[in-house]
Amino acid sequence: MSTVTEIKEAIRALSPEQRVELADDLSEILPELNGDSAWRRIIDDPRPSKALDALAAEIHAQMAKDPNAYPLVTEDEFDKHS
Repeated sequence: MSTVTEIKEAIRALSPEQRVELADDLSEILPELNGDSAWRRIIDDPRPSKALDALAAEIHAQMAKDPNAYPLVTEDEFDKHS
């Protein structure tokens, strides 16, 4: 039996309270689950992205043509939708 399988079985054997405690600690145990870390890996990825570059070029062209195409978003706008 693999270690991963043993860990999965051990987690399934935990009480509901223990599972909640584990869930609270998972981002510490598995930093890969941290959303900020995942985005940082994506942002720092040195490989070119043709699709993303094309999208950025399209947005830049639209903004050059019409600076109001993408209005700035304020904190108040976020508050309205939360």
